[in-house]
Amino acid sequence: MRGRANDGRTAAVHDVEVEVTAWALAFRLGGEEHHWPLSQIEAEPLGDLVRLSRRGENARLTVSAQDWRAAASSVSEPVERRRRRRERRMIAWLAVAAVAILLFVFVGVPLASGPLARATPPRFEAQLGETYAAQLGVVFPACAGQDAQDILHAFGDSLEDGMDSPFNIVVEAVEAPMVNAFALPGGRVLVTDDLIAESETPDELAAVIAHEAAHVEQRHVMQAVWRTVGLGMVLDLVVGGGTGAGQQAVLLAGSATELSYSRDAEAEADARGQEILQSLGLSSQGMAPFFRRLAAHEPEAGPAKGVMEFLSTHPDSLRRADASEARAQRGRPAFTAAEWQAIRAACDGDPRRRREGAEGG
Repeated sequence: MRGRANDGRTAAVHDVEVEVTAWALAFRLGGEEHHWPLSQIEAEPLGDLVRLSRRGENARLTVSAQDWRAAASSVSEPVERRRRRRERRMIAWLAVAAVAILLFVFVGVPLASGPLARATPPRFEAQLGETYAAQLGVVFPACAGQDAQDILHAFGDSLEDGMDSPFNIVVEAVEAPMVNAFALPGGRVLVTDDLIAESETPDELAAVIAHEAAHVEQRHVMQAVWRTVGLGMVLDLVVGGGTGAGQQAVLLAGSATELSYSRDAEAEADARGQEILQSLGLSSQGMAPFFRRLAAHEPEAGPAKGVMEFLSTHPDSLRRADASEARAQRGRPAFTAAEWQAIRAACDGDPRRRREGAEGG
């Protein structure tokens, strides 16, 4: 059988005579005898040709597929079977690797996120929170009502007296097209103007803010961030760290408005938020009516779309409303009537809002 061989060291290709025996393939190339055990031969189909090689060697031998089958019909089929077995083994290993990655993402990362969050230095978490705040400030600008911002800042300071946390709680009203409040790593709590409008009493707004502050105290926020970072790390491992795909996933999935918590974490923040208010002598009765009223919007459409934003990140509202109601205690309002009026008008003086109102009219 004739073939064309290359030694793998130069570009030269030589015509060679190939002999196939029961156990090996032999040919002479450049004065050197080559004996390839059939068990070590790799066969790669190339249309009408077959390229043969021996594992661990650079030399390549190309022969006619028809000649290969005719001259070594009793041999070529076992070689092909070995190639197919290797392919099946590779597919099986890839499947095992895929399952391992999925288990790591959906089981390993969540299990490790708690210890990682507790081990995160507060200074690092605070710096991370500032980065989040700077990015979100471009999309969700702070409301222009400085009196309201000062009142909310003072309320955040007062919450610290009832908390066991290394972080300063900084509460800020922002403009955003959603009914929501969310905590950032390191203690900043953002409250949207639509959520302020949805709150009917000072107690309701205070309860939501205390709930978010409890997430900070219990390191739930950092735990959610670690889950996101873990996913990004796996993506970098799979597609290659130089691509930045993992970093992009972190930016997309790690948006502070979409950090989600487990049911246990939400229940813990509900209870702890009420405890914080009660320790300060403030009313903790606002959480239940707020959740109950928002949950009533769930089957609606249209105007309730913004409410659904809150429900998507704070699930099980009715069940949590019942639990909050059972724990609720009377106390003084978190804000005076004048302070509440200022908070309600936090974004009314914003030039952006005045322009929108004029355009709408």
